[in-house]
Amino acid sequence: MTEKEAYSRIDHTLLKPFSTRADMERLCAEAAQRGAASVCVPPCYVKRIRDAYGDRLKVCTVVGFPMGYSVTAAKLAEVKQALADGASEIDAVVNISDVKNGDFDRVLDELKQLRAATGAHVLKVIVETCYLSREEKIKLCELVTEAGADYIKTSTGFGTAGAEFSDVELFKAHIGPGVRIKASGGIRTVEALERFIALGCDRIGAGAVFDFREESS
Repeated sequence: MTEKEAYSRIDHTLLKPFSTRADMERLCAEAAQRGAASVCVPPCYVKRIRDAYGDRLKVCTVVGFPMGYSVTAAKLAEVKQALADGASEIDAVVNISDVKNGDFDRVLDELKQLRAATGAHVLKVIVETCYLSREEKIKLCELVTEAGADYIKTSTGFGTAGAEFSDVELFKAHIGPGVRIKASGGIRTVEALERFIALGCDRIGAGAVFDFREESS
């Protein structure tokens, strides 16, 4: 896999709460130079980046992040504002509390509302696999598919663990044909990046700058 092919699948990400404008400028410059799929940034930076880069750089942002337990109305308001500010893609955290309580009708209802709110824009559902049982992961594959989301995403990067190869394999076996997979959290080497893609990930969330020459030497 070439560097260009790899970066076309990367959401170049910086979501630390203490990130500065200089940090964001560096992230965007790296993403633009390498042809990243998007930059994934905090909501407060969406408009600034859109104003600076226009259509030259897709902007992704997060909703209900990182805990997921915001009420649905709050998440919908976040989506509305993010799209108004120029976001192209929304990564929304599922209500993990509802999942753990087995309130799957509530989970599905929220996901359907998020799908309606994002419209033609890309919706990725973060399920935070580190907190889920195998059965809950499979159920969320079914719910994300039924809701019509574009992606199921492994992790926020703020949980107790990040992306795991086994979770991607499980997702691949249980999502519907219209749902793609995004792995995120702890992916820092070319070797890991290429393996996640080989397992079926269409997107990778990563803040690292991958040096393909160094890995291949």
